[in-house]
Amino acid sequence: MALSLSSGTRPDTPGTAAPAPDAWLRRKKRRDRLRTIGFLSPWLVGFSVFFGYPLAATVYFSFMHYNQIKQPEFVGLRNWSYVFTQMPLFGPALWNTLWLVVVMVALRVVFGVGIGLLVTKLKSGVGFFRTAFYVPYLAPPVAATVAFVFLLNPATGPVNEILAAVGIDGPNWFNDPNWAKPSLVMLSLWSIGDLMVIFMAALLDVPKEQYEAAELDGAGALTKFRFVTWPNITPIVMFAVVTGVVQTMQYYTQALVAGKLASGVTIGPGTVIQPGYPDHSTITVPQLVYQLGFQNFNTGAACVLSLVLFAIAMAVTMLLMRRKSGLLSAED
Repeated sequence: MALSLSSGTRPDTPGTAAPAPDAWLRRKKRRDRLRTIGFLSPWLVGFSVFFGYPLAATVYFSFMHYNQIKQPEFVGLRNWSYVFTQMPLFGPALWNTLWLVVVMVALRVVFGVGIGLLVTKLKSGVGFFRTAFYVPYLAPPVAATVAFVFLLNPATGPVNEILAAVGIDGPNWFNDPNWAKPSLVMLSLWSIGDLMVIFMAALLDVPKEQYEAAELDGAGALTKFRFVTWPNITPIVMFAVVTGVVQTMQYYTQALVAGKLASGVTIGPGTVIQPGYPDHSTITVPQLVYQLGFQNFNTGAACVLSLVLFAIAMAVTMLLMRRKSGLLSAED
């Protein structure tokens, strides 16, 4: 008696009339594709809701006049023209943001590697120093900024008092346009504990056999760091640089709070804080986005700035991720 063959029977089943091989392969590929999409669905939903839709909405509103009350009105490239040709603070904000990205990220990586090396080489008191360097990172950004502005107060701060005791005339720190951004960099270096822990883990993971081989070849400390330590921690350095660039491109809270405290403005009901004190030396693009979008209700121009910030962050990240950038070798 002949047996019936289901549509899912493989074409190589003996004694049966198999479907066409092409049809069976198409059904198999379709099942594999649906299975893959099922496994990816949580990520796809999250990506669409929290990245895809906001990005598409930002692009849409960048071509609209929208004050968050009336219906959006299409204005073409008017918002883009306003940002690039008429907004007086766009240039200083972009320059300050890029300056912080270059200087702050570079110094944080250098100090993170240096402190990680120092702590891993200690023979005693490792727990104390590790805790001492990590605790400032746990402080909330606003509280840490308030404490740092107090320490660097040019009139009553203990830092300038100590400098005066040794005959050094301390700067005005956050009240001086030339020292405001370096003061913010010092604040970021004070909370270097996150990178210290990451680099400590990377440094402790370097094979000791490579250090022993280098010592047998007569290598010194700098040679061992260049040819043993650095190649092993390069992927972690890349991670620190890329995440540092992304975080610094969104730099907002510390600069705003430091400028507010240094200017002596008292916040009360209805108080509008003008960012950038002193002389727009600490204004950043995220501050400008907030000012345009939530204080001036110019949503279109705020979306343009957001897209510019996104494009710069993507371009810098892609440049760093290239193998020829110097941070990644051909094997990585």
